Amino acid sequence: MPPAAEAPPATAPRILARCQELVRPALAETVARLHPWPAEMAAYSFGWCEVGGAPATGSAGKGVRQALAVLSAEAAGAHGAAAVAGAVAVELVHTFSLLHDDIMDGDPTRRRRPTVWKAYGTGPAVLAGDALFALAVETLAVTPDAHAPGAVRRLAATLSDLVRGQADDLLFESRPWTGPDAVSLDEYRAMAEHKTGALLGCAAALGAVLAGAPEETVTALERAGRHIGVAFQVVDDILGIWGDPAVTGKPVHSDLLRGKKTFPVLAALGATEEAAHRTAARDLAELLASPDALDSEATARRAAHLIEEAGGRAAALKEARRLLAVADTHLRSVSLLPGPAEELRALLTGLVHRVV
Repeated sequence: MPPAAEAPPATAPRILARCQELVRPALAETVARLHPWPAEMAAYSFGWCEVGGAPATGSAGKGVRQALAVLSAEAAGAHGAAAVAGAVAVELVHTFSLLHDDIMDGDPTRRRRPTVWKAYGTGPAVLAGDALFALAVETLAVTPDAHAPGAVRRLAATLSDLVRGQADDLLFESRPWTGPDAVSLDEYRAMAEHKTGALLGCAAALGAVLAGAPEETVTALERAGRHIGVAFQVVDDILGIWGDPAVTGKPVHSDLLRGKKTFPVLAALGATEEAAHRTAARDLAELLASPDALDSEATARRAAHLIEEAGGRAAALKEARRLLAVADTHLRSVSLLPGPAEELRALLTGLVHRVV
């Protein structure tokens, strides 16, 4: 009798695809409850259709947050289906935040096609975001599950975190690059935890809550999600400067051209350990302080070179790996089912290692 075929390795893409397959029907059914116009804009933002409703030819998002919810429920000992309502809710909140963020940041493209506000108009995009926000809360509130009230409270607290993080991110843009009023790395970490980490932590916590896990397990999964969320943001910062547009769907040096206060830039400006780093940091500060700083691709390319020379890119990679290790420590602090826990670790590692 031939030996049984080995299961394929639990890579991040395989894990994401499995979780999306579980959540997608409920997500589509939930979005369909909206008014047809916001529903179309939501479907467009998910990558399901083109403007006008025709089936899309491009790819949808990765579904990281919904996967965290499903895997956390499984790691806590439940079937992944127990987390579907939570997975749908966090995916709706994530998409709502993207619609509004794109407007606030003036981003014209996402995933290599026009953003919702560019495709449909600013007012309609705000409306679609508001509709998704309300639908996310409703999705959990009407869930016939004894743990639903606790899940709604967690989602509400996360929404407040998101607003706080986005407010800080916008305020950072008006602060100087250097001097006593410059953004510190600790301020950046706090902003990233609220803006990005909170929702990833919420996703993991909701999966555990809906699985009926003990509070200790819920807390450990939430903390792991928060740390990996900050790591995810740091990696996105790296990709925003040096990422391949064919992969990221954003123009090269996009964050630099917008003057974003990202981790690699802040780390480079604060470089003091080595003489070469200090020289590059000084040159970078002078470039950013010039009236026409980052007004062209040439100056953005020069800035990217100086950031790397000052150690900003290496510091960001080191920070992402540190946060991944902290997240793993939280996961190992509680009893989780081995199989789903390993998938959870594989997913988190894949998210951080997108740049290496």
